Amino acid sequence: MIVRIATFNAENLFRRPKAFNLPDATKRNEVLSDFSTLVALLNLTTYDNDDKTRISALIKKHGAYELTPGNPPPIYINQTRFSGGKLFVLDGRPEDDDFKVKVVAKGRGEWAGWAELVRDDVDTEAVRNTGRVVDEVDADILLMVEVEDRITLDRFNAQILAGALGRRPYPYSMLIDGNDSRGIDIGLLSRHPITSVRPHIFDPDPDRPGEHLFSRDCPEFEIQVNGTPLVLLGNHLKSKSNDDPLLRLAQAKRVAEIYEAARERTPHVVVAGDLNDHPESEPLDALLDTGLRDVMSHSAYGGPPGTFAPCDTADRKIDYLLLPPQLWHRVQHVGLETRGIFWNPPPEIKRFEEVTSKVTAASDHAALYADLDL
Repeated sequence: MIVRIATFNAENLFRRPKAFNLPDATKRNEVLSDFSTLVALLNLTTYDNDDKTRISALIKKHGAYELTPGNPPPIYINQTRFSGGKLFVLDGRPEDDDFKVKVVAKGRGEWAGWAELVRDDVDTEAVRNTGRVVDEVDADILLMVEVEDRITLDRFNAQILAGALGRRPYPYSMLIDGNDSRGIDIGLLSRHPITSVRPHIFDPDPDRPGEHLFSRDCPEFEIQVNGTPLVLLGNHLKSKSNDDPLLRLAQAKRVAEIYEAARERTPHVVVAGDLNDHPESEPLDALLDTGLRDVMSHSAYGGPPGTFAPCDTADRKIDYLLLPPQLWHRVQHVGLETRGIFWNPPPEIKRFEEVTSKVTAASDHAALYADLDL
């Protein structure tokens, strides 16, 4: 039986943080960096005067004190109204020159609420183009990276694949929320029964006491395929935004351990997802040292060397399907669906005619797939 396994970083299905839609990459990275700094500051047990000054400045800089209708800020501080006090109060009106944000909480335990990256709806055509990618790949088992939640995955399945595009929906879907404060998770769509899922969101970081290791998760999805369980380890390792290569390496080493443990239960174990590093990097070495092999190195593949726009070099390869030696000889075909990407000027790769700009693009990532005779 031929089974197609695929991975696709969809960069959110229906809603994504407003910061991600900023056309200026410098500004986009600045917002994300400020958000990371703000979250770290807010989590401090005690706020000293310097902490309060920095928190106040970041809240004011990004207008994080109110959700303006029609033009929300990229970052918002949600202060719940029940008990627990407040983080800050406003001194004056935002339109006044001497307006101030006054931090009144003395530490994390004195206020109830959180910081969040405000989401905007993704362009309707972009969502449909994501559906076109998924439909064209037509995988039996599809790892979806950067998905908001399982309800969103079900909505995409029913409203876009089955509804707008009139294609057959997936009978099985699964997603467990991970550690990313932006709410981007790792999900699975399958035409074969998903019999179990084992998350690793609580795995400790050996180098950061009290912190979780995985930026998102490394869920172990077990799928029943032709009488034999297949375990797919879904990944989205630490991104290179605010890069921490040592953390990404530690994550990869832990994935290798999880892979080895899963092989004791079944010989059919696949590591997949967005690993956020190139094939010659240390994190990939840590995984390939287990005997795993990259499907894009198989003789059945003849496409471009990268998976991230414009996919023209190996340095642009960050998405992977890694197979154990037992499955290598079962590979029948390997492909890369690039038509959901917009790149200007266009590279040699083609795109769907509906993909007319970065706004309508399905993703900056291609979908990688392999056909296995199982």
